[in-house]
Amino acid sequence: MAGVTYTTDDSDLVLLLRRHRVQVTAQRLAIMRAVSSRPHATADELADDVRAVIGSISRQAVYDTLGLLVDKHLVRRIQPPGSAARFEDRVDDNHHHLICRTCGSTVDIDCAVGAVPCLTAHDDHGFEIDEAEVVYWGRCPACRAATPEPASQRPASERPASERHMSERLAHAKEQQ
Repeated sequence: MAGVTYTTDDSDLVLLLRRHRVQVTAQRLAIMRAVSSRPHATADELADDVRAVIGSISRQAVYDTLGLLVDKHLVRRIQPPGSAARFEDRVDDNHHHLICRTCGSTVDIDCAVGAVPCLTAHDDHGFEIDEAEVVYWGRCPACRAATPEPASQRPASERPASERHMSERLAHAKEQQ
């Protein structure tokens, strides 16, 4: 470890890595710090953050380190449909995510009703369930304020009566053809 300088802020990370039998390197510490400071970031975003702090690091080194940290349960990898994998350091609980369909902003949501009821499946088919992955989708307040959702994409129950009737008439006209 000669030549590597750790700060006092790194001492907890150093102990955590050692406890999980992971060799401590400046790159791994920088990646751990980046994941901690920017939850739900992609590997490329984390690579940019790490480069800004320690200089050069290859994309492959970032991917390899993230893979190791996921394997050691120090980092959690989530991959919502249609999205690049994202990483976070909140690994010791069963929580879920809320993702904005417009900007991709992601926030943590605690389990819906207390102590992990989502782990009790109606029929577990003999599996021992230890984690549930739930993703809530919607639009964040900033995106909703910036661009109201087109009426045609809102559920019919939320459209003004005049628009509901028009869509019903159009649907009826298509049926008659």
